[in-house]
Parts: sequence; structure tokens; C-alpha cells
Amino acid sequence: MSKFFFFLFFSVIFLAIPTKSYALFDPLSRPNNFNGIHILFPSELSQAAHLVNSKDGEWGYVTIPIQAGDKDMEKWQIFMDEAKKLKLIPIVRLATQADIENTAVWAKPTTTEILDFANFLNSLNWPVENRYIIVYNEMNRFDEWGGEAPNPREYADMLSYAVEVFKDRNPNFYIIMGGLDNASPNDRVKYMDNLIYIREMAAYNEEIFNKIDAFSSHSYPNPGFTAPPLQNKVEGVTTYQFEYKLINSYTVNKKPVFITETGWDSKKLSESVIANYYKITYENFWNKDKDKIVAITPFLLNSQGGGAFDIFSFVKDGRQTQYYTISEEMEKTKGEPLLEAVKGIATEKITQFTNLIVPKKEVNPEITKQLIVDVVKVFF
Repeated sequence: MSKFFFFLFFSVIFLAIPTKSYALFDPLSRPNNFNGIHILFPSELSQAAHLVNSKDGEWGYVTIPIQAGDKDMEKWQIFMDEAKKLKLIPIVRLATQADIENTAVWAKPTTTEILDFANFLNSLNWPVENRYIIVYNEMNRFDEWGGEAPNPREYADMLSYAVEVFKDRNPNFYIIMGGLDNASPNDRVKYMDNLIYIREMAAYNEEIFNKIDAFSSHSYPNPGFTAPPLQNKVEGVTTYQFEYKLINSYTVNKKPVFITETGWDSKKLSESVIANYYKITYENFWNKDKDKIVAITPFLLNSQGGGAFDIFSFVKDGRQTQYYTISEEMEKTKGEPLLEAVKGIATEKITQFTNLIVPKKEVNPEITKQLIVDVVKVFF
């Protein structure tokens, strides 16, 4: 009998250990509350939950940037714990800081920073099994690339490295390509067209889009953040459809989209018009593409009292805008993300194995299973 337990134990350990994968579960394969909002600070979580989990919704999304110099363990663990308590799924966007020599632009990312991010973010306990990471922001703009001309080859290398280094630390990291500016001209000195940028990434590295888990889209209603919601508009609320078709023309399996930025200019349009535009967009476009869209996090929940972002803010000087109200009143889904997928897989494998191997007349399968689960916990 001792030999049997020895064999059984190591067999279960072998079967229970998850293999590396490009995300542990497909968020579109389960009930998914794709409603979300973009925030700037962890302190906004409670207000975000009130918006995206309204109407009996659960497990909506929040996009939040983390800068290279902001690796405060206590701060970010509190953020993760609060997100779990409020049933919010964080989408963490990697960000650099203002360039030292030219503060008008964001510093160009480095592989060293990506490695540091992977080590830091892997040290946190996340609220759900999938750990959503966006690898930088609007790389087709010079001011998001250290003041240099956009370089899809360099970004493809960084994105490929990010996939490898994050997943080496934990296969549950879900790597999302950064969103591109959908209104960039194509002078190739300061800006590149988003679709041309994608094509050049694929021409340089034909496997890059097979490596990632998803892509981010900045489907702004351009020009000037004022356009009405129209079908088949490359620079509008349906930008993601063009990017989805193009990116997935290079992949074996379909890669879903996260619309992590969108919104209208409230200085040029009235709140009532923007509210109506959001209603039309959800009803006519986004709700019909739930098989493609994992999350929609409009920019921005709260501009914190002014600044350049105030034109998009859902909350102004503590007051909820009309488009906040229309978003709050939309029907939501009770999301069901996996919370403990690794343990679930281990238990399932143990059950299958004990039912197959354990002689029912000699050993109680439940006792055997519990014994092995207790031991497996030591390793997990």
C-alpha cells in the first residue's frame, strides 16, 4: 500500500501542475460583464464599482496605469485586495515616466523596465486567475516613444519579450498589446497610421500576434472626439473592428479586443448628446460584438477636478454627468471569472485519477483525495 501511495502522489503532482499557456482561461467562454471604466488612481475603485457593477452586475473591469517608478508593494496589494472585495477585474497598463531630457514626452520603454514590472506584478495576489497586462500605450506616436519616430519593429521585440518574461513567472499573465492612436497621420516622423503600424509589426515578426493573448483598442470617435457613432468608420467607435480583422488575419486563433479608451469631448458636445451617443454605440455596435470584446473601459472616470482629461471625465467636480447616469442604467451581466483555476484543475485531476486507480474496497477514495490535496497545497 505504501508503494501505491508513493506512485499515486507523484502521478497526481505531475497531472496537477499546469502547463504554460497563453492565459489560463478564455474570458469570453464564461459569463462576462464587459462594462468597465478607466481610472488613474487606486482610490477610485469604490466609485468605479458603483458604475460598472450597477444593475446587479458583477466583475466589471477597471483599466489603471502603473508607472515604472511606482512599485509600492503595500499600495498595489491593497488595490488588488479592494478590487477582489468589490468584484472588479483590474487591467494594468504598463507606463513609463516623463523623459528626463524632454519632459514633454513619455520616456521610451526598455526591456529592463519590463523585467522589473514582471517581477513586481508577479509578487502581488490578484483578484482573479487571469492577470491582465497591457504593454504600453499609443506606440504609434512620437510623444509616447521617447520623442523618437514610431518603430513597430522595436515594439514587436518588446512585446514578444514581455510575453516571455511575464509568462515565465506565471502562466496566468494575460498579455495585451497596447492600444494605438486611431487618428494618427502617417508622416512616419512623429506618427504612424495604426493599421500600417500593425501590418509592419506582422511583416517583421509573423508570429507576434500568435504570441499575445489579446489587443487593446482606442476606439475614439474622431476627428476631434466629436464624431457620432457610425458603422464602418476607421477612426471611430468601430476602430476595433478594423484592428480585429487585421490582427486576426495573422493568427491561428482569434484574439479578442479590450476597448480600453474611448469617449467624447464634453467641451464641444453637450452631456445629453454624449449620453445619447454612448447609448447608441452600446446598442448598435458593442453589445453586438460581445463575442469579440472582453472589456470596454471608457476614458475616464474622474479627472480629479480639471486638466486636459476633464473633457472626458464621467465625474466633474464630484457631480455625475449625464453619460455617467446612462452608463450606470445599462443592463449588466453577473460575470463569472475563474478565481482559483489552478486548484480547480488539480482537484479535478485528483478526482479522475482516484476514481480510476484507487481500489474502492481497500481505500476510501475521498480520504485518499483529501490526503493528496493537503500535500499538493504545500507545493502550490
